[in-house]
Amino acid sequence: MLTRRMLTMFAVVALLCATPQAQVATQGQAGQMQPPSSKGVVIKGKAPVSNDLLKIALPRPHEADLPNGLHLMVFEDHRAPLVQMQLQIRGAGGYYDPADLPGIATVTAAMMVEGTTTRNTRQIAQEQETMASMVSLGTSLGSQAASMSVYSLADNFDKTLDLAADILLNPVFPDEELSRYKTRQRASIMQARSNPSFLAQERFSRVIYGNHPASRVMLSPEGLDRVTRDALVAFHKAHYVPDEAIIAVVGDITVAEARKKVEAKFGGWKRSGVPVPPVQDPPPVGPAKIYLVDRANSVQTSLIVGAAGINRMNAEYEAMSLMNTVIGGGPTGRLFLNLREEKGWTYGAYSGLSALRYRGHWSASTEIRGDVTEGAVAEILNEINRLRTERIADKEFADKKRSMVASFALSLEAPMSIMSNYITSRIYNFPADYWDKYPQRMAAITQDQVQADAKKYLDAGGIQIVAVGDAKKIVDVLKKFGTVEVYDTEGKIKGTN
Repeated sequence: MLTRRMLTMFAVVALLCATPQAQVATQGQAGQMQPPSSKGVVIKGKAPVSNDLLKIALPRPHEADLPNGLHLMVFEDHRAPLVQMQLQIRGAGGYYDPADLPGIATVTAAMMVEGTTTRNTRQIAQEQETMASMVSLGTSLGSQAASMSVYSLADNFDKTLDLAADILLNPVFPDEELSRYKTRQRASIMQARSNPSFLAQERFSRVIYGNHPASRVMLSPEGLDRVTRDALVAFHKAHYVPDEAIIAVVGDITVAEARKKVEAKFGGWKRSGVPVPPVQDPPPVGPAKIYLVDRANSVQTSLIVGAAGINRMNAEYEAMSLMNTVIGGGPTGRLFLNLREEKGWTYGAYSGLSALRYRGHWSASTEIRGDVTEGAVAEILNEINRLRTERIADKEFADKKRSMVASFALSLEAPMSIMSNYITSRIYNFPADYWDKYPQRMAAITQDQVQADAKKYLDAGGIQIVAVGDAKKIVDVLKKFGTVEVYDTEGKIKGTN
């Protein structure tokens, strides 16, 4: 027999599986779990697919601005006894790390759940376990915002919200927990530096973003050593303010109840009156070049090929997303079909588009046998060149647009996904009907538009290639594609070929 405890846990697990987070772009990485091969599958074209244009009018959340600046968004959904909350604190992300304390935003978010003025780390964990609730905090090194996510059964939302407010407003950053965190992070840093995919991403980020905050992919041991409890307290006090924060509540709760509860717990959160500084674009990327991280005795080569991109507000974002889907969008993307299905050189090859308030990037990535490095680089460059020089075939183009709209439509089954769209609209100042018109905007994109964007953003003169592998085996083949700069695994330059 299923106990109430088991049922509540199943409910939360189901909730987590159905709820995407409101983060913007994720780059596919070889080495992660890959989808099963489609090789040998005969596509019969008999699926019941409609060619009619999807027309939608999404339900609007209730919105209100609280006196302290906190923007409240509420979306009722009474189909399941669950409540989810997401809090976006603009100005508390890693983008705003002080120059002498890189990574402090990440440490601050991680340490806030390790103790408050009324609860220690064990009590926080026990309360979540008892209520079958989850409260988490996090940010990334290049993000503008820190994010708190809350998941709860409706019956336990009051207590879960009390815990979340305590974590947000009253963290104490205990020294003993900070010491344990640093020990864990040092081990993670050492482990990451042994991973060729990490080394490739680290070098690529430095190439694309220069000295911009987005160039950092992980805390450094030196930066970690400089973080103190006093520094965490100071960062929390200065950056965890409600002035430009968004709190979104979704689930089995009324608008009136949600507002009352949020005001009760967060109404005393004092605004600072200091505006969040605007972001700046990264410096321009230099001309095309090849960067090789020498990893002696490696039998594989980790590859990233990419270029500078656009920001999220750019009108060409959706055409660029469609272009990305054509070349590297899953097991039907051109890179996957070429490098895995036809050549058998890799388990997977994918691409991704990253775009925030500042200029982002486009990149393709894969891991291949060292002895086919030359062929893999050539094929990736060939696929990029195809986008620039060949008009995408009508059927392929229509199929990709249909798949993107279908994925969008499927995501609307999850209420938090709908809310995430509105959070995105709020962050980037999109119009109220932005998501209603997404299918129409996708339908209006043409092959000529995608080809023009490929010529503009994936110009051969700006393509950057990063490879991680044994320099003795692959440096000569890489030189066939241009000038090669060689680095060691600690990021220090060894020479130019």
